Amino acid sequence: MNSDLDLAAFNAAALKRQPYDYVVVPSFVKPAAFSEIVAAYPPIDKPGSFPPSTLDCSARFQRFLQELEAEPFRKAVEQKFGLDLTGKPTMITVRARTRSKDGTIHTDTESKIITVLIYFNQSWDVDGGRLRILRRPDRLDDYAEEVSPYGGTLLAFRRSTRSWHGHEPFEGPRRAIQLNWVKDQATVDRELARHRVSAFFKKLNPFAA
Repeated sequence: MNSDLDLAAFNAAALKRQPYDYVVVPSFVKPAAFSEIVAAYPPIDKPGSFPPSTLDCSARFQRFLQELEAEPFRKAVEQKFGLDLTGKPTMITVRARTRSKDGTIHTDTESKIITVLIYFNQSWDVDGGRLRILRRPDRLDDYAEEVSPYGGTLLAFRRSTRSWHGHEPFEGPRRAIQLNWVKDQATVDRELARHRVSAFFKKLNPFAA
């Protein structure tokens, strides 16, 4: 079975060290696979992050998620960031819509080791919603790089007390899959339980934001 992931491009991409460790890989999802996954993306009409178990995921979409969690990509991430993720659990969430209040500056929670974001928008022609690698916690306009969320682009970074990131406001469709390696299974259980509860109440209330 052919891989959906361009691991050669990931391996060749430079790890940037300032303002923290991160890597950007355009077209990390191979073009043919990107088109298939966009077509297979689960229907989500609410903002927020959803565990795949709460969504109507096709076999094609699930196959992609399984490859993200498989050993070849884990080893590539280990080599890129110079760490050992053996035995560290993973957590995946899926997003399809962004609210205008989303994108505020944050570092991700301390329980996360590596954050990987992969974008499944076919184009991006607006200013808002472009994720910024920030140099400071209080200025969205002081950034090292801005990442447009389209075309299977990958952004991966090592979580730290300085891994500030955010984006200018955007409201509307913005598809992204987030994969995290986290410190322990308790973190996975706690976070996925929280997301499942949120997803449940969003289904009950069609007007929930």
